[in-house]
Amino acid sequence: MNLPSFLSPILRVARSFYFLTGVSFIVWMLVLDANDLGKQFDIYRKWQELRSEKKYYLDNIEIVKKERAELMSSPALLEKFAREKYLMKRPGEDVFVLVPTTATK
Repeated sequence: MNLPSFLSPILRVARSFYFLTGVSFIVWMLVLDANDLGKQFDIYRKWQELRSEKKYYLDNIEIVKKERAELMSSPALLEKFAREKYLMKRPGEDVFVLVPTTATK
């Protein structure tokens, strides 16, 4: 088999034990390993989702802290909140809860 002269060094390297071992190791790590590229991509995507959730919850914590500070500073707001949210009442009062009915047909 006559090969061009520039291919013979390339084929010699490609047939060497170390080259074949290195290529097989790279293929194993990229495709066949338990932590292959697909798994790494899934982990990265999950990490991004968790970072966005963390930002969402940190923002909500700040909002709740501000609302709590406002609520605790004003007795009128505290009473309104307790009446609306927890249906609390003063002694001698009656509480009527109006629930809108939905037409189901």
